[in-house]
Amino acid sequence: MSLIIICGATATGKSELAVSLAKEINAEVVNADSMQVYKGMDIGTAKLNNAERGGITHHLIDVLDIKDEANVAWYQQIAREKIDQILSTGKSVVVVGGTGLYIKAILDDLNFPDTDPAVRQKITDEAEKLGNDVMHEKLGKLDPAAALAIPKENIRRVIRALEVIELTGKPFTANLPRQESSKYPDAKQFGLVLDRGNLDEKIDKRVEDMWAKGFAREVSTLMTKGLEQSGTAKKALGYMQIMNYLNGESDEAFAKEETKRVTRAYARRQETWFSRDERIKWLAPESNAARLEKLLASIN
Repeated sequence: MSLIIICGATATGKSELAVSLAKEINAEVVNADSMQVYKGMDIGTAKLNNAERGGITHHLIDVLDIKDEANVAWYQQIAREKIDQILSTGKSVVVVGGTGLYIKAILDDLNFPDTDPAVRQKITDEAEKLGNDVMHEKLGKLDPAAALAIPKENIRRVIRALEVIELTGKPFTANLPRQESSKYPDAKQFGLVLDRGNLDEKIDKRVEDMWAKGFAREVSTLMTKGLEQSGTAKKALGYMQIMNYLNGESDEAFAKEETKRVTRAYARRQETWFSRDERIKWLAPESNAARLEKLLASIN
């Protein structure tokens, strides 16, 4: 039995490699993408359909409604429970995703301080007055690592990080433990990397493909189910941009180009985040088959 982590920036081919690996090592897949946990958010999160999953069981996909709130503490509990359950059956587990804090929450014993409603409200009021950019800049000065992990568009998480900093007097990421405290010390992490030009090109093509598949229709449908009122789901890449377009605040061409821009920026933050973890073995840009061969050689 093995626990294998496949991580890296968006559009690097993680999901496909995870399926190929799971077939080889008799494993099930556990999702570590913070937006694929939501039902109905399929096209915009590049969720594999049933055929693309190749008969491999996938967990922690489509487990929340879009109005539900996801957070790291919740994910840590359900992901560890699922991993332990799969391992107890004698099967291996492949964790796949690009949400760095979710992966770290699986492996390491993060501490999650309690919330203080008064402090939370004070910071929320400040955010409404000053805006996302200013609050994210403030977080960047107090805790650069947290600012890398949390995009400015996700103001709820920015506020939470600033709240923790104020309550504890320490950076939000100060309690991220060292490697030796890992809950799964034998887990092996692999990161997928593309050179910058190719990654940007792949991201642009992916967005074009999403549009062709009906991304705007998907967002329109979700708006009838409360997407605009959601706290977390609406922060997914592209969804806010399309909502602005559908609400007449921008045109479609701008929404598409803005989606490409924020996705490229997010990919850069992902790369920076994962580059800090020395446990990750990086797989160079190659075909899925070549990466699989190298990965299997590393775990056998």
